[in-house]
Amino acid sequence: MVAELDLERFRPYLTLLARLSLGGAIRAKVSASDIVQNTLIEAHRNPGKFAGRVVEQQLALLRKMLASNASKAGRDLRRQKRDIDREQSLDAMLRESSRRLLGSLAADQSSPSERAMKNEAILLVADALESLPEAQREAVLLHYVDGLSTREIGERLNRTAGSVAGQLMRGLERLRELVGEAY
Repeated sequence: MVAELDLERFRPYLTLLARLSLGGAIRAKVSASDIVQNTLIEAHRNPGKFAGRVVEQQLALLRKMLASNASKAGRDLRRQKRDIDREQSLDAMLRESSRRLLGSLAADQSSPSERAMKNEAILLVADALESLPEAQREAVLLHYVDGLSTREIGERLNRTAGSVAGQLMRGLERLRELVGEAY
């Protein structure tokens, strides 16, 4: 009998990646949480793929599954004759989003312990982001991941630039608290 997988701990990380990878057109029609749920169900149906693998390998498998599920969702929308413009490879986009999220925390030649620490940091930041109130999380992601200005974020979220700046400030303060508590 295969041991129970603890993949639920990756849900915030996968949710963050799904949000980052879904463009505005598809995000309006497909929920990131639905794609994550399908990914975790698929992973639990195939426990042999994950057994005996280190966290880094498990994350890579989950990213690949997530990309496949997001791609399927996009194809389903196109089949329904909805206009979804998704030319970039979702797998490549997820890898890039993951890299951009934290930058390079460790060199490519890092030791296994350094890679383990990097993976823990990625999961910690994803958990911390997930715990933020929705407005703060959106402001932080749109500013620091998508590179939008407070004015652009305000236009997108129908808020003033001052309101967005406040959300960013409070969101960053809370992230620092959450990540600092863990270290």
